[in-house]
Amino acid sequence: MSAQPVPDDDVAWHGLSVAEAVDRLETDTAGLDADEARARLDAYGPNDIVATEDVSPLRIFLSQFRDFLVYLLVLAALLSLGIGLLPGSDPHYADAALILLILLANGVFGFVQDYRAERSIAALRELSAPEATVLRDGDPVTVDATAVVPGDVLVLEGGDAVPADARLVDAAGMGTDESALTGESTSVSKSVDPVDPDTPLAERTDMVYMNTSVVTGRGRAVVVRTGMDTEVGSIATQIESAPDDPTPFQAEVDHLGRQIGYGVLLLITVVAAVQFAFTAASPLTVLLVGVTLAVAAVPEGLPAVVTFTLALGSRRLVERNALVRRLPVVESLGSVDTILTDKTGTLTENRMTVTRLYAGGETYALDEAASDSALLPAGSGGETALANGSAAVAGSIVSVLRCGALCNNATRTPDAETTHRGDPTEVALLTAAADAGIEADAERVRELPFTSERGHMTVVVDDDPLTAYTKGAPEVVLDRCDRVLEDGSVSPLTDEKRAAILETNRSFAGDALRVLGFASKAIDDPDASDDDIERGMVFLGLQGMLDPAREEVPGAVADCRDAGIRVVMVTGDNVETAKAIGADVGFDPTGALTGREIEDYSDAELRHAVEEVEVFARVSPDHKVRVLRALQANDHTVAMTGDGVNDAPALRTADVGIAMGQRGTDVARGASDMILQDDNFATIRDAIAEGRGVFDNVRKFVNYLLSANAGEVLVVFLGVLLGTALFPGVFTTGAEALVLTPVMLLWINLVTDGLPALALGADPKADGVLERPPRPPDESVIDRRTMVSIAAIGVVMTATGLALFFYSLATVADLVRAQTLLFTFLVVVEVVRIQVIRSRYDLSILSNPWLLGAIAVTLLLQLLVLYTPLADAFAVQPLSLGDWAPVTVAFAGFLLLNLGVRDFLDRSLRPPSERDGAS
Repeated sequence: MSAQPVPDDDVAWHGLSVAEAVDRLETDTAGLDADEARARLDAYGPNDIVATEDVSPLRIFLSQFRDFLVYLLVLAALLSLGIGLLPGSDPHYADAALILLILLANGVFGFVQDYRAERSIAALRELSAPEATVLRDGDPVTVDATAVVPGDVLVLEGGDAVPADARLVDAAGMGTDESALTGESTSVSKSVDPVDPDTPLAERTDMVYMNTSVVTGRGRAVVVRTGMDTEVGSIATQIESAPDDPTPFQAEVDHLGRQIGYGVLLLITVVAAVQFAFTAASPLTVLLVGVTLAVAAVPEGLPAVVTFTLALGSRRLVERNALVRRLPVVESLGSVDTILTDKTGTLTENRMTVTRLYAGGETYALDEAASDSALLPAGSGGETALANGSAAVAGSIVSVLRCGALCNNATRTPDAETTHRGDPTEVALLTAAADAGIEADAERVRELPFTSERGHMTVVVDDDPLTAYTKGAPEVVLDRCDRVLEDGSVSPLTDEKRAAILETNRSFAGDALRVLGFASKAIDDPDASDDDIERGMVFLGLQGMLDPAREEVPGAVADCRDAGIRVVMVTGDNVETAKAIGADVGFDPTGALTGREIEDYSDAELRHAVEEVEVFARVSPDHKVRVLRALQANDHTVAMTGDGVNDAPALRTADVGIAMGQRGTDVARGASDMILQDDNFATIRDAIAEGRGVFDNVRKFVNYLLSANAGEVLVVFLGVLLGTALFPGVFTTGAEALVLTPVMLLWINLVTDGLPALALGADPKADGVLERPPRPPDESVIDRRTMVSIAAIGVVMTATGLALFFYSLATVADLVRAQTLLFTFLVVVEVVRIQVIRSRYDLSILSNPWLLGAIAVTLLLQLLVLYTPLADAFAVQPLSLGDWAPVTVAFAGFLLLNLGVRDFLDRSLRPPSERDGAS
């Protein structure tokens, strides 16, 4: 043997015979020798899941500052310092320090969030088996799992984690749990027989895969792929290659920052040109006006308020058992219009449960509380009676349940009386018996194990008398029987009775139940041949089991649909099971598509199909991503739920990836944006409601901040131009050339863009927020209505403010007094405007005590500036009682015009997402 790479890495190993696979790998069923194993380890590398590129914490941290609004914050800080370089001005170190502190805090917070999101690959590595048993030089040895190489022969026993992808060469009663990889809710029986090369992953019964586990039986398998070449490695690659696209809101905020920055530069240029062309302003005056305009235009508080509002929304979601890993996703939740949900563990309980039983010629639904089907423990000795008291029927049911408990390799866990571990099907049988008060307390003498060829399992127990119990495929078990237990007595198994049993089996299977048959007989010799022990048995009955839907799911699905959100099931389980569960929880299973059918669809055909189909079954990770991308291509905002390793690529690609916190794997949680800590599908509905409320709050303060800044810019711009024309003797140079000084504008922005804007983030969500349709993908935060509102209110603020300013200047001819009146007027109208905006959402001022307190603090701070020694620092005059009269008149005019603008825009330009809601 030589350490050469496998000739064709794309070979369908499951389609090869054992001899062909061994030959292609240049090994044999006795395994590799130690020297060859070392050589292959050098050739192939460690059997490990590794990131293609190490994540640099420093690079993640620096990336937080590559944003246009961040550049604007730096510019605002430099401008604050630059004002102090002008004659007669003091440096504003506190303003600059505050801006830079906000910048640093945002960077640290974003770093923490993004660094956690990059832990998906590390979680995959942690899932890998730490050790493996392989054949080396013909003997089983334990090695580190990273030392496993292609050509190694694995020795696998019940409970072992599979360390690599491998082709079985020997299997005895072997079953594996592949739910985390394929989504298959039941264990998969394994055999050495090859399958069709086109067989999907979940049905490759001759293969075992990394990160799955052996739940029953034993076997040996030759390793065909290791590390990043395995199915799990492929998923890791998909996770890394999935684009980490910004959310629409992130893109919009960045675009807004660029627009503001370019607008500021353009405005400064225009004002400078006008001043030079039409006034006798000095270069110092032009510079001072430009600096003042820049300070007025830059919304220093916008990034901080966005972060704070998203953080508050995140905190509220935690209180509802939804943990958000990336802050911008809080806002994205509000625009979700489609949920792709996994079945196993998300819609269902992720545990097989016996739901139907056939015994004594009758069928019983064990999951219903009807009096004629409810099993009640009674008496002693583990006896069970039906609620109707029929001892004969009770005896038949006891026989079936006891057979399932005795012919069983699941075990009770030592730390819980009613919890078992092992093959999910056997755990279900043991649990059903235990729930009925039946214990598997007889000593086992012999076992005839289950194999895929035999299709059944038999145990011989010392049961006084010695008894053989059999379970398996109903047709196989019936072939071993010539009698049947009915009405407490044994009678011949006639053709009619056999046909009735088979019809019941078909009925159970038609409801997507996994059905097993049960039989028993007394024997004399436990060492008799298998055929002698299993021939001439008494048929006891059937048990049908299903991974049941979670109790709260149907109502949660209906609630999501009432909110205009489409819910679609995408599962790795078989199509019949998916359709049955789908019908139970409210899906339309008509036209359900399988993974194989998806492969035959072009992208265009799939984009059409995803608008009609509600159930997708037997899908691989690639299929899930294709379905997800098809919906996104149709302009849907998609949330994807999942809990398994196989869900990770789709979770990473989704607009909102939602992992299960309790049942989910580390990989799924690491790839997600949000984690449901209670695994409750209903929590998604609550999270979407909070997300819509967060979006409302973001829109409120963006409207508030930008309309205030627009008003300030227009006041400074038009005030200088009109003042120069109307009062040339007053508007000369220096501070006398301005209607507001830079320090006044910085103060206005500090007190109005600070606490009140932050308090808006604590606003409760509006009533009826889930009665609206989802926000369309093309409806931005600054939609047409908001933009018109910003412009209109800016004009109203400018008109009323300058009217007050020039009235004061005309009547008293005192520039400082006029500036003080305008300065105070802007502070008052800006904080009052908050409530005008909130009134559109039917929110009273008392509904947010934090906002009420913030407004009170803002007004108090303004009074301190006017009536304390701070007045000298701000170059303002204390206002007399008579001075407040024109301020009040101007404020009343602004308020009436503001309300008129609001009502007009509500009638003509209300956003689609608010037309059916309370706003």
